[in-house]
Amino acid sequence: MSEHTTPEVDVQETQRRIESGALLVDVREQDEYDTVRIPNTVLIPLSELQERYSELPKDRDLVIHCRSGKRSAKATDFLNQHGYNATNVAGGILAWEQQELPVIHGEGNEDA
Repeated sequence: MSEHTTPEVDVQETQRRIESGALLVDVREQDEYDTVRIPNTVLIPLSELQERYSELPKDRDLVIHCRSGKRSAKATDFLNQHGYNATNVAGGILAWEQQELPVIHGEGNEDA
């Protein structure tokens, strides 16, 4: 029985990978990103991933996050099936914030 498992790392390993040159990709929606985001993240919402994944570099490790890790697991699997080296961030931005790692709050989220 060969059950597929998505490659996954915790937020501390995510931070180490980013410091070593990996690209952090956020697959949440724009409004979620505008509310809170991890610095130096590329936003490609899961809803746009099939149309936009070619914007991502194939010569760089990717770490993929969302709010809790479910959407990013789907994105990680999709990207790996298309020749990328992608890893899911376990617990997403919720785990990142819980570990008090740096985030940016509310930029671009003013009421009109």
